[in-house]
Amino acid sequence: QVQLVESGGGLVQAGGSLRLSCAASGRTSSTYVMGWFRQAPAKEREFVARITRSYGSTYYADSVKGRFTISRDNAKNTIYLQMNSLKPEDTAVYYCAAANRPATMTPGQYAYWGQGTQVTVSS
Repeated sequence: QVQLVESGGGLVQAGGSLRLSCAASGRTSSTYVMGWFRQAPAKEREFVARITRSYGSTYYADSVKGRFTISRDNAKNTIYLQMNSLKPEDTAVYYCAAANRPATMTPGQYAYWGQGTQVTVSS
């Protein structure tokens, strides 16, 4: 089992920045990839970005490419999501997720989820 705890959400004006963190505990050595998803009210959960544990290979949704950066610190079992140039449409609950096998955009590929952290971008 892997436990995930997100932090760093909050309220920010459009054009501003936030950095989310996700701390993993438990059987972290078994994780192959970790990622970020988000879910706005009345919308489906959507993929944001993911990073592989071993090589740090990253992949982004087109909607955040060039604005968001995912990174990892394996020594701390933590991943980060640096969000710049935030837009009101980025408002959502952001979830951290982990998988024990190759995974990219589909939520069902991830076995472990955090409780989520709210990000609100005002216009």
